[in-house]
Amino acid sequence: MSKRDYYEVLGVSRNATDQELKSAYRKLAMEHHPDRNPGNSEAEEKFKELNEAYGVLSNSDNRARYDRHGHAGVGSSAASAPWSNNDFGGFEDILGDIFGDIFGGGRGRSNRGGAQRGSDLRYDIEISLEQAAAGYKTRINIPRLENCETCSGTGAAPGTSPVTCNGCGGTGQIRFQQGFFSVSRTCNQCRGTGRMIANQCKSCFGQGRVEKEQEIEIKIPAGVDTGARLRLAGEGESGKTGGAHGDLYVVIHVKEHEAFERQGNNLYVSVPITFSQAALGAEIKVPTLDGEDSLTIPEATQTGSIFRLKGKGIVSLQGHGRGDLFVVTTITTPTRLTREQRKLLEQFAAIEEKQQEKSARKFGSKVKDIFG
Repeated sequence: MSKRDYYEVLGVSRNATDQELKSAYRKLAMEHHPDRNPGNSEAEEKFKELNEAYGVLSNSDNRARYDRHGHAGVGSSAASAPWSNNDFGGFEDILGDIFGDIFGGGRGRSNRGGAQRGSDLRYDIEISLEQAAAGYKTRINIPRLENCETCSGTGAAPGTSPVTCNGCGGTGQIRFQQGFFSVSRTCNQCRGTGRMIANQCKSCFGQGRVEKEQEIEIKIPAGVDTGARLRLAGEGESGKTGGAHGDLYVVIHVKEHEAFERQGNNLYVSVPITFSQAALGAEIKVPTLDGEDSLTIPEATQTGSIFRLKGKGIVSLQGHGRGDLFVVTTITTPTRLTREQRKLLEQFAAIEEKQQEKSARKFGSKVKDIFG
């Protein structure tokens, strides 16, 4: 059976650049890689064909010979061309990206049969604005996997030990040659652990770990806001076969406050004042996170006026200063008036009406002067 044109195999034109060749190879190699097509002999053959085509075209000398003489120019040794260390290194870099996508990591991964780090855990906690502002210490209960005490994490019944898997030699991986490089697959016999357990521990059923609830103290620093994460190193799940614990991430959620609105390190609070306080000015009490504080309201204050109490906001999480408290005034209208209040307001309204009439006459006179 005659070989297909190498450019056709990669799906590129004969004028394709090195980068276009590389991109085409990456895409097709990912599609036809044996690990993504287990038991598919057609995909395996296509993968070999891709390796051979790219192995020739990615080398400038071999590509030039192929362009002039076709398959005869590179001969039957195309798939095992005499690569220099530099040439092979470049080719390996390309495959490194593919391996990273397929296996979840780059070259140089540790054997699956060895100790594995435990999983990280997440815990969401809701605290009040006061707790976020002042800092908060509490204890939480975390369910997590811990080494089984009965078998000390081995998974084997007491008095017995796991044995090395004879299928993979304890590595957890079966390696075989695929074109220019070696490909690893998880050992089916031990499922990647590298060990075989003849007599399983009855407490953990051979897993080496059991779920337990652990009480942990956490200290939330002052100034945190919703979305902040605390990392507690080593408080996650225990690792397999003696691996290190993972980490615990505590995610903070600050509850909305009924009075204060937070914006960064600043706080906003709406304070109602009476008409007389707004008109004449007054000394009022306003709430802060530290208790009540005094605020002077000047005369002729309007609804929506904002006053600042410096340093009465939230402390900076970085420890540099503290935000401010902004007081927004709202003038309230009484719903029920006494006879005396109504009489005084009617007198005030009569005075206002005269002032408005006087202002209207002045305005009309100005308009008349303007337009003749």
